[in-house]
Parts: sequence; C-alpha cells; structure tokens
Amino acid sequence: MSDKKFDLEDRFVELAADIALFCKDLPSDFTGQYYGNQLLRSGGSAALNFGEAQGTYTPKDYRFKASLVLKELKESRVNLRILSRINYGSEQIKHNLLDEIEQLVKITSTIIKNKTP
Repeated sequence: MSDKKFDLEDRFVELAADIALFCKDLPSDFTGQYYGNQLLRSGGSAALNFGEAQGTYTPKDYRFKASLVLKELKESRVNLRILSRINYGSEQIKHNLLDEIEQLVKITSTIIKNKTP
C-alpha cells in the first residue's frame, strides 16, 4: 500500500489500482468474472466518490459523498470475504486489501462523524 499513509486520495487511488490488478488475476469462469466485476466497480467507485467529495461545497454534500465512499468500501469488503470463502485469488493480496479497506472504513466513518454541523 501507499507510503503516504495520511494522503487519503493517494490511498484510495492505490486501493482501486490494487483491486484492479487483483481482479485481473481471478479465474475467468462465471464466478470469477461476476465477483471480479463487482469488486472492480465498488473499489473504483470508492476512489471516484472520494474524489467527488473533495469538490463539494457544503458539509451536508460532503457527508453524502463520504457516505457513498463508505458504502462502496463495505461492499468491497464483503466481496473479498466471499472470494476468500470460495478460495478465489491470492490469500496474501486479499488480506492486504481487506486490511486497507478496514483502515479506510474507520477513517471515512470518523470523517463523516466529524463533518456533522
């Protein structure tokens, strides 16, 4: 993961890129394609929504965008847990992705709580 632990945009970009690389190596059967496509969308969406949140004008809009980020991170987490359960993809990479997602969930949750007027 990123050396700049406090640069959230870099961390989200790196997470999305790492997920894309992970998905590339999933089996190309129906199951691998289905869960890989879902994970690719949710991981990428978390990063893109984080970028959108940076351009908001009000705390309410920021909280809304950040809540979308949180939703996509949680979807990615469940997807990776399913892939672990069915033994798809590298265990070490899944572990690293899950660890980063957990950290970003905690950070994003804190940001949402602190942006309350």
